[in-house]
Amino acid sequence: MRIDLSEKTALVTGSSSGIGLAIAAGLAGAGARVVLTGRDEGRVSAAVDSLRSSGAQASGVAVDLAGDAGALLEAEPDVDILVNNLGVYAAQPALEIPDDEWRRYFETNVLAAVRLTRHYLPGMMERGWGRVQYIASDSAVVTPAEMIHYGMTKTALLGVSRGFAKTAAGSGVTVNTVIAGPTHTGGVEDFVYQLVPKDLPWDEAQRQFMREHRPQSLIQRLIEPDEIANMVVYLSSAQASATTGGALRVDGGYVDAILP
Repeated sequence: MRIDLSEKTALVTGSSSGIGLAIAAGLAGAGARVVLTGRDEGRVSAAVDSLRSSGAQASGVAVDLAGDAGALLEAEPDVDILVNNLGVYAAQPALEIPDDEWRRYFETNVLAAVRLTRHYLPGMMERGWGRVQYIASDSAVVTPAEMIHYGMTKTALLGVSRGFAKTAAGSGVTVNTVIAGPTHTGGVEDFVYQLVPKDLPWDEAQRQFMREHRPQSLIQRLIEPDEIANMVVYLSSAQASATTGGALRVDGGYVDAILP
């Protein structure tokens, strides 16, 4: 299968590192011009430089999308592919999560994506082609006891995605959610060490984390970011034109169900 995204512009939020950066690299590798975002200007610039060094067409905008997205919308008024990857997470006992944290998680993980979709989707529909994706998580369907506020936001994205897919019905625009399983990123390494002894070497810490906290995984390891990116690149392609309104799993078999 040859995926050609040349002459397409792809915006990936939360893409200065981790899954977002891997997604941007995958889209760029298929020929798209990619736009990266993040709150830290230095990290965004470094990520852009890393992609450009491999020949990618890349630019970046430093912006806090949980607040005012104006700088991004001014710099990139139209895109062909929108990947809503931005998200925050951390372990916290359910009964100790204050109202402000519930609001922060919803603003960052859900409303930021809704606002960008609301802005970019009409133009895609007018042009008769576009791709909108939301990066959810196994936590959308298997609510983690250690961070139910995060799980709630990922569940919400399933409804948001399905709803906007109906809005775009018949337009040539597809809207989907990718359900990512436990993935190996720097942030996840920090999260793992919140749940296992900090003096364990990484390989042992990862095995203990998967054994004690993610035992349902059928691959019995953390997923690599490139493996998530592969699904996103496919869903961004012309070949995925009949896939919309869906929740597609790249979870290593973690979710113990036939359907999401």
